[in-house]
Amino acid sequence: MTSKQRSNLKSIAANLSPIAQLGKGGVSENMVKSLSDALEAHELIKINVLTNAEEDAKALGAQLAESLKAECVAVIGRKIVLYRRSSRKDFKHIEF
Repeated sequence: MTSKQRSNLKSIAANLSPIAQLGKGGVSENMVKSLSDALEAHELIKINVLTNAEEDAKALGAQLAESLKAECVAVIGRKIVLYRRSSRKDFKHIEF
């Protein structure tokens, strides 16, 4: 992913609300499944990391991106932005 693409995705994500929260429990199998479904539906999602999380946001972002086969666009404070192109055909994909 180029820096221009990353910048474009960050500007789109600025208007998004977080769809999930990661806290003390960390990343569970159910959390990965629901985030995968959300990525399939929206392509770009934002996740909030609570203050009681055991790991920092950068580590959680990398872990989630790897398990979801997604791209970690940005970690800003306690917010993680993930992107994965949807495989759906009837979907208006994010254009770069």
